[in-house]
Amino acid sequence: MDEELHERVRAAIKSIPEGSVATYGDIATLTGAPSPRLIGKVLAEDGHDLPWHRVLRANGTPAPHLAREQLERLRAEGVLADEERVDLRRHRWAEVVEEPEPGLF
Repeated sequence: MDEELHERVRAAIKSIPEGSVATYGDIATLTGAPSPRLIGKVLAEDGHDLPWHRVLRANGTPAPHLAREQLERLRAEGVLADEERVDLRRHRWAEVVEEPEPGLF
């Protein structure tokens, strides 16, 4: 992955507002990344200073190894989950629901 794409991914994740979530696929689409897995890789390797907890799997669930902490952080921001699934229709970041402005990230 080139540095420019890496920074676009970081900027997009950093922009997810408190109380909202996005999926790995949303961030991939928004930034032009070739795969949602790439977003997970960026977070795993360079996401310690980002609101990583606001990025979920496509079905609204956290990765199993992060579930407890991720859901606690989301609840603290007012994002509620039914069991371990966040209602994406209710909490999805508006930027990824609407068409983003060209060149935003």
